[in-house]
Amino acid sequence: MSGAQGKASMVCECVGIIAEVDEQAVKKRFKQGWVQEVISDLDKLIQRVRIAKQKKKPLQLHIMGKEEKKNRKRGKVFFFGSFYLFIYFLNVNVVDLWEKLAGLDDMLVELGSDQTSLHNPFNGGYYPVGYSLEEAQKLMMNDPKQFKIAVEKSLQRQVKAINKLVSRGMRFWDYGNCFLLESSRAGADVMNPDNNKLFRYPSYVQDIMGDIFSLGFGPFRWVCTSGKESDLAKSDVIAEKVLRDLRKKEKEIRVQGQLDDNIFWIHSAMQNKLVVGSQARILYAHAMGRVNIAVALNEAIARGHISGPIVLSRDHHDVSGTDSPFRETSNIYDGSAFCADMAVQNFAGDAFRGATWIALHNGGGVGWGEVINGGFGLVLDGTKEARKRAEEMLYWDVNNGIARRAWSGNENAQLMITRVMNENQKVKVTMPNSVTKSILDKACNNHSRL
Repeated sequence: MSGAQGKASMVCECVGIIAEVDEQAVKKRFKQGWVQEVISDLDKLIQRVRIAKQKKKPLQLHIMGKEEKKNRKRGKVFFFGSFYLFIYFLNVNVVDLWEKLAGLDDMLVELGSDQTSLHNPFNGGYYPVGYSLEEAQKLMMNDPKQFKIAVEKSLQRQVKAINKLVSRGMRFWDYGNCFLLESSRAGADVMNPDNNKLFRYPSYVQDIMGDIFSLGFGPFRWVCTSGKESDLAKSDVIAEKVLRDLRKKEKEIRVQGQLDDNIFWIHSAMQNKLVVGSQARILYAHAMGRVNIAVALNEAIARGHISGPIVLSRDHHDVSGTDSPFRETSNIYDGSAFCADMAVQNFAGDAFRGATWIALHNGGGVGWGEVINGGFGLVLDGTKEARKRAEEMLYWDVNNGIARRAWSGNENAQLMITRVMNENQKVKVTMPNSVTKSILDKACNNHSRL
């Protein structure tokens, strides 16, 4: 369980429900303020959601649910409206929750997803319905074959309930941790009825994030090494000013929307109380946003406005850091989604352009053998050298990914990389030549006759 999804529900002012098996994890999130209410009874939960939908206004509730004797499966689902009631649902398997919602006469769910750790389905990433946490762990240790069967049956039931809700109007997507892939391996009904090589539901990269990545926007991170909250607050102000300045000059409506969203996010970051450990921030930004923020932060360190160095990084789940056909590159449709060229090129390019550290590794997010990731760290210490490294490395790190996505035919990426080439004559990117389907079909037919 992560607190991020719940916090996102609060920021967006919507209803969010998450099922969780681990009682200690729920208590920790509740204590940290990432959870408003914990409920352990399905009927009470349904009543709460109905009340929230009727009132249509933000609710912040702090009630600890009564604990049951059985703790069941870890799983996550999100249900959204135009206001929020954020609940962690304890002690009932997420499959029970899906089935309960699917059996209601009224429709309480607009959007649904799953972020269970199904990249590790048979070693604690997913607990099957019908077992307590303790029972499932014993079965997993003592009879792994039977545990696997139980997981597969659980996935079949979960997908059946999801399909029923979708038929009634819910929109569903895979949140990215192999739910669709493992459900298909379990024999669940997740394949597209018109094409059994495709899933009937998209990953959220296909559905939401892919086109955003292709505009160059992704999770840009920084950590204040001083450990001071005041330094983080100052960095937020600096980042917001940079984005607002860029927004004034931006004419492309698709980019404007992303800048607006992230200005709203960074403006509200401190009041959302997102920090648990290090004084760190994560903000979606495009190439110029990242470069300009880095330069401004470096200048603030040089002037002593910020009291210590800042380390820059990004999530591997970004514009160009990862090749993952089941998540980050799942919206690359030209057949090259299974290549690892983007992450490797970023690894080499970032290293040559001054990254403080650089990594290339297998696994993460969707599991070993399914993904190649490239990551970096870059220290800003207020020096001219740090500024130069930031300008060159961050520029490459983002635009390499945009170029890669442009090659595969993404319109947003083609728009952005063309703009980059117009602004910087040193950038040369080979653009793809598109062919209409009718011409391609004709060529294929001629070839088949030969």
